[in-house]
Amino acid sequence: MTKECCGIIMAGGNGTRLSPLTISVNKHLLPVYDKPMIYYPLSTLMMSGIRDIAIITRKDDRAAYERLLGSGRQIGISLTYLEQEEPKGIPQAYQISSEFIGNRNVGLILGDNIFLGQGMGNLLKKASQTLHAEIFAFPVKNPEDYGVVVLDEATNKIIKIVEKPKIRQSNLAIPGLYFTNSDVVNRSRNLKTSSRGEFEITDVLNSYLSEDKLEIEIFRRGIGWMDAGSVESLYSAGELIRVLQERQGLRFGSPEEIAWRNGWISSKELLASTSKYGDTSYGVYLNSILTDLRL
Repeated sequence: MTKECCGIIMAGGNGTRLSPLTISVNKHLLPVYDKPMIYYPLSTLMMSGIRDIAIITRKDDRAAYERLLGSGRQIGISLTYLEQEEPKGIPQAYQISSEFIGNRNVGLILGDNIFLGQGMGNLLKKASQTLHAEIFAFPVKNPEDYGVVVLDEATNKIIKIVEKPKIRQSNLAIPGLYFTNSDVVNRSRNLKTSSRGEFEITDVLNSYLSEDKLEIEIFRRGIGWMDAGSVESLYSAGELIRVLQERQGLRFGSPEEIAWRNGWISSKELLASTSKYGDTSYGVYLNSILTDLRL
């Protein structure tokens, strides 16, 4: 039996690493090449088969998201907007979204995380059906900048999770994408704030791990992950998207296309949803997928 899974996008925070770009604009509305940043995490959840999604953001930014995405109906999904008074760490999202989550599984993604690659959809759909909790790992050159997972070499089981280790213990960083059951709400409520004054996602994951209820999927070659939360990574992400799209003639992070390919909207509805883009390259592309058999 398929479990119902909802989604959460964390699109709040102050975006201080991107200042002065974010003084008047929410970070997740900044462009990553030809699309707003939030299109990419939204697309990731949609590829997971998730159609009921909450966007958590600041009160001042809520109207901008509603103008951009509306109710979600035009792309075959339902969007709920929840407000965050001040950023207090990732687990706060589960606390804010407790009524929205209910008894469902939940996939939470950070609004500045971008995932690309073949086979992502199948991996994500499998993870959305987790009995308890599932995370991902990605090999990086600078693990000291991330939370990392240490695995048993013989069994590939998780030994421990370490937040930004000063001494290298693993090169497997944990991206900002987490699938859990609804127990995550109570686990988050029982946390204490760290020395940073925030609730830490590593504490939530370790609570699952201590009960042997945490699974892991390692992203291998062919799948890319970027955190676009700094000026350098924002620029790099945009350039990567530009190169791949120009080379392949496809678009990455297109909610309209994903909705259409998932059968959530009809061809007629796809055409209607593209009218707001006019004769831009993005609008032309969305129109072309109905007639170009190569796509």
